[in-house]
Amino acid sequence: MARLNLLEETRFEKLPVSVFENPKIASINVAHRIAGLIKSKQANNTPAVLGLATGVTPIAVYAELVRLHKEEGLSFKNVITFNLDEYYPMAPTAAQSYVTFMNENLFNHIDIDKKNVHIPDGTLALEDIPAFCLEYEKKIGDLGGLDIQILGIGRTGHIGFNEPGSAPNSGTRLVTLDDLTRRDAARDFGGKTFVPTKAITMGIGTIFKAREIILMAWSRKKASIIKKAVEGEISGEVPATYLQLSEHVEFILDAPAASELTRFDTPWLVKDCVWTDALIRKAVIWLANTLKKPILKLTEDDYNNNGMAQLATEKGPVYNINIHIFNKLQHTITGWPGGKPNADDSQRPERAEPAKKSVIIFSPHPDDDVISMGGTFLRLVDQGHDVHVAYQTSGNTAVWDDDALRFVEFNVDFTEKMGMDNTHLKELYHKMRAFIEQKKPNQIDTPEIQTVKGLIRKGEAIAGARYCGLEDDHIHFQALPFYESGKVQKNPVTDADIELTIALLQQVKPQQVYAAGDFEDPHGTHIVCFKIILEALKRLRKTEAWAQDCWLWMYRGAWHEFETYEIEMAVPISPQELERKKYAIFKHQSQKDRAVFPGDDSREFWQRAEDRNRETAKAYDELGLAEYEAMEAFVRWKFED
Repeated sequence: MARLNLLEETRFEKLPVSVFENPKIASINVAHRIAGLIKSKQANNTPAVLGLATGVTPIAVYAELVRLHKEEGLSFKNVITFNLDEYYPMAPTAAQSYVTFMNENLFNHIDIDKKNVHIPDGTLALEDIPAFCLEYEKKIGDLGGLDIQILGIGRTGHIGFNEPGSAPNSGTRLVTLDDLTRRDAARDFGGKTFVPTKAITMGIGTIFKAREIILMAWSRKKASIIKKAVEGEISGEVPATYLQLSEHVEFILDAPAASELTRFDTPWLVKDCVWTDALIRKAVIWLANTLKKPILKLTEDDYNNNGMAQLATEKGPVYNINIHIFNKLQHTITGWPGGKPNADDSQRPERAEPAKKSVIIFSPHPDDDVISMGGTFLRLVDQGHDVHVAYQTSGNTAVWDDDALRFVEFNVDFTEKMGMDNTHLKELYHKMRAFIEQKKPNQIDTPEIQTVKGLIRKGEAIAGARYCGLEDDHIHFQALPFYESGKVQKNPVTDADIELTIALLQQVKPQQVYAAGDFEDPHGTHIVCFKIILEALKRLRKTEAWAQDCWLWMYRGAWHEFETYEIEMAVPISPQELERKKYAIFKHQSQKDRAVFPGDDSREFWQRAEDRNRETAKAYDELGLAEYEAMEAFVRWKFED
């Protein structure tokens, strides 16, 4: 019976999918499957032939394999590997090469014979590539094919570098990279300009012959393409859909990557549900959006004809359900994000008391505060709360080199005009200019250049916070150590990061903390910064009475807004406040026009913020609630003490 229920739940899914709580658990599972294959081959005195992938997705798998080797004696002497792909052209010693990646994450830490390692050669002359590709295929074939192939998936649906348009029977070959793929790789290369336009990749036909195929995907950023790959029609526009034809494939996902699959996103379409308040809210909003009707106009037929008959039967009549959800949404709207003094707060998102709250807005980068919640920031100050802002990192990697030079040139000219001795400053400027002129993509800046870039962002942040009404002693620059590596890849978080955060929290003793809760930001800094805040508050809640009464509100940044059903506080922004928010964002001049790391959205940050805030207001309006110019949305973190 359990199997029948599972089949009903997964009837939209066209291939096997296993969902794990988090990437670490999933990666350990995959690593142990690989280890089991290696051991079984060793017992038969035969080689284990592995197809390997690169990128962030398999790193934890390789880490566990290294641990198994070092701590449990797993040997790789019988292992032969073939990597999926390599950029072209690409020197094997380059930081971005997949040779470097595999050596750093796996091969340098195990006892594999390097003669058994095969990675496409990014240094070949163009005319030599076809022969190399044929030989690559022959080597795999001579070994009897791949025993197991590990895959990730790109946002274009590519597997390996088989981009949209790839044929299902394609072999190893030179391909042209999709523009989205190059944008996603831009941060590793110091800008899209430096990302190669081509790659050598194992073909879909080659991958398909593997005796076992495991495709892994982590994070909500992959959820949309996973839904297409798993539930969509087979199409060359999404090459991963060809895996639906294999009898030996399994998708291994974490919960966020699986979140858009029907059984998780709209479970009422495939099974009977336990109708919690949260699920009812999600379902009713989904129904209203699907039918483009206000909540209060939904009918029993609407419920019955769209998979929600069980809800109508168990919790109806449906008009009562509609009224309940409408009121819940209505109660999320407040013009008093710090709580409304002397008011009944039983139906409000924030407490009325204390009337004037101490507040810390944590900003991972020096502009996230005004981009993400600038309207609420302004309103908290206007309403008399004791607002502090804490910039967690310097943001010094996101400043253009010519901006850094321009600021130093200003200082050279200024000191000269003031009659000051600037001999050392001039020498420093010439050294900086010489370095930048010969600088390689993603090369770490000199300490002096890092300092200048950090000061540029610091000055902009101060200007933005002052514009919002803060005094200088309420503006804090943490410069958390994990970030200050000078490169895209950051240092691990340590107790030093947490202790700095604890010290600031103890100084302010806030009743409200705001933190960035958009964990899919392309640079990965937000989730690291959030976890530091969370750990600091958890420790303080064990010893400090005030910390027990501190509420943690999450905001979203320039990338994605919370879904309407998730929102717990929606702060309306008037047209005038939206203009003020925009001016606060304008203070961050180094991020205007064209940011160093813009993600895959060509709009400026102020445009993204303005559009997102208007879209949130429109979403409320279309559900039948009051019409506002714009809204900023928040979700409260629930501590489990």
